[in-house]
Amino acid sequence: MTQPRRIAAVVVTYNRLALLQELLERLDAVPELEEVLVIDNASTDGTGEWLAGLEGGETGSPGEDWHRAVPVLARTLTTNRGGAGGFHDGLAWAMERGADLAWLMDDDGLPDVDCLARLLRLDELGDRGLDFWGPVVVDREQPERLVFPIRLPGGTKVVHDMVDVRRAADATGRIDGIVIPFNGVLVTRDLVARIGLPREEYFIWGDDHEYRLRAEAAGARIATVVDAQVRHPAVGALGTPMLGGRTTYNHTPSDLKHYCMARNNLLNLRDYKGWPHALAFVAKTLWFYTFTHRQPRRLLLSARAWWAALCGDFTGHRRYL
Repeated sequence: MTQPRRIAAVVVTYNRLALLQELLERLDAVPELEEVLVIDNASTDGTGEWLAGLEGGETGSPGEDWHRAVPVLARTLTTNRGGAGGFHDGLAWAMERGADLAWLMDDDGLPDVDCLARLLRLDELGDRGLDFWGPVVVDREQPERLVFPIRLPGGTKVVHDMVDVRRAADATGRIDGIVIPFNGVLVTRDLVARIGLPREEYFIWGDDHEYRLRAEAAGARIATVVDAQVRHPAVGALGTPMLGGRTTYNHTPSDLKHYCMARNNLLNLRDYKGWPHALAFVAKTLWFYTFTHRQPRRLLLSARAWWAALCGDFTGHRRYL
């Protein structure tokens, strides 16, 4: 008989108090959870004060008006260190508190009540346990549509609808070799011991992907469980068509997001795929902002980010905060 595992949810939040409150209410109804650890990224909307009143700091003692089935502990950081810094600290905290599994999520996702149970059940069906696995992330308003499309392993096909996800799953209901990181994913203590923590210096955009690539390089068993779901607000179409629709580019109007994406993606491609892939990304960016979506200023921003990546400088994004 499998021994019960201690499971801690790790939630990273920043200036989305209403969504965080909704998420904590949902997690309180998940019986498999031992505790919830919240990392507040120096929010300015009252999140830190609300959390302090909720559980009295890091002691786990509940406030007078709260009677939770699942204890909530919180840490408010002194500065905003992005999702990367938040998950770095949150995962370390979960390991320090003896978690066997950490369930990682942002504040804007809402897992189904049975999401964790379904993830755990699928883990038990394989010939050996999974290391890094998670649910599909669906649109809260259109649950048959994916918020984050899935590129199926072994090819270039990207699926956007649940019907295609279900068709791609194996007989046990999972797709091996792919996961959407930090949106309701489970990470084992053993994997953290093997590969370490997320790269806090990445700040945002690419830290989750780097962690998946690192896990993959370490031989981790990765999977998506198709009947486990996290519901997420729509984020719009991911990827702007270019070259006549033959490919897409992840354009964002945010200078902060673009800078971090350009810097971090170049490093991820160089370190895990090799220089040809990294240089192809550079060429794609130059083409996109020269011809597809002409924006000379973005070319300069991209060049700054790439130079910072090559120099190992992870401070440049601060000017865009």
